[in-house]
Amino acid sequence: MGTHKVTAPLIFAISIATIGSFQFGYNTGVINAPEMIIKDFLNNTLNNTHNNPRDEVLLTSLWSLAVAIFSVGGMIGSFSVGLFVNRFGRRNSMLIVNLLAVAGGCLMGFCKIAKSVEMLILGRLIIGLFCGLCTGFVPMYIGEISPTALRGAFGTLNQLGIVVGILVAQIFGLKVILGTEELWPLLLGFTIIPAILQSAALPFCPESPRFLLINRKEEENAKDILQRLWGTPDVTQDIQEMKDESARMAQEKQPTVLELFRSPSYQQPIIISIMLQLSQQLSGINAVFYYSTGIFKDAGVEEPIYATIGAGVVNTIFTVVSLFLVERAGRRTLHMIGLGGMAFCSILMTISLLLKVSALGGKEGGRGEAGRRGYR
Repeated sequence: MGTHKVTAPLIFAISIATIGSFQFGYNTGVINAPEMIIKDFLNNTLNNTHNNPRDEVLLTSLWSLAVAIFSVGGMIGSFSVGLFVNRFGRRNSMLIVNLLAVAGGCLMGFCKIAKSVEMLILGRLIIGLFCGLCTGFVPMYIGEISPTALRGAFGTLNQLGIVVGILVAQIFGLKVILGTEELWPLLLGFTIIPAILQSAALPFCPESPRFLLINRKEEENAKDILQRLWGTPDVTQDIQEMKDESARMAQEKQPTVLELFRSPSYQQPIIISIMLQLSQQLSGINAVFYYSTGIFKDAGVEEPIYATIGAGVVNTIFTVVSLFLVERAGRRTLHMIGLGGMAFCSILMTISLLLKVSALGGKEGGRGEAGRRGYR
């Protein structure tokens, strides 16, 4: 096997692919900062169009729907990844679904002019669908064009794209940039710009060699792309490995979901996969990125948006650190350290919130006691 280099075409292709990860991060973090402004928009729109008096329950429900429907779209999108990648290819799939990003961005960008709550919620659903598809396309494409020795390091670029997207959304959400009553639709609609940039650059990126070899049977084309991407004339062994893997896959019967859980050979991988996802989703980080501005405000922080940006900066720094550590320290060790840190921080946050509640309770009790003494 030839020595694989980090070539300019490889860096270019991976960088353009990670715009999809950036989109996911941006649309995750973008709804956090302008929470109060969007709630006012929802309230005013309901008053003007439906003549409803201010109903806190309805307002909170609509706000929660606008936040959460993004995840509903994401789930639908992630289940649909297979429909695209094997039919259109990895690169072309990323290109096609940018139409969803433009459609979702337009709906959110024009919802204020149209005075339409429905446009905001539908836009969030469509952008969620797009981001769900990107979470499948981007790691798959990066993994298939990266040399084996660098796959772990390049794989973390997907996560880096996400955290940079969250950070950019938090910074753009500042009142001095786009987080104002007039400009917040532009903040939500900004997602159109990365979609257009990626669509313009993707035709200059190669298709996944694995897709060309296994799905299209274009061996020469796959070989040329690998040679160009990896900067080595000899990719015979890599091509053979893909062929062997494809042959093994063809011999194996496609398991059903039930068989994945019943078969002893699949049990350990499926349990590891589920636990990895659960540990990520239940670590508490989602609450931080969706609602941190409100949390910091309740905690008495004067400018909560800066605390939110601080959390985004820390997140980005440690993602960059993991990029250099992943091949040395190993995936499992890093994950265990991260989980330990998150467990400690979750306990710390819970204790601080309980102390805050009890302190407030003590103040209220003190006021009541003072009142009773005065009455006597």
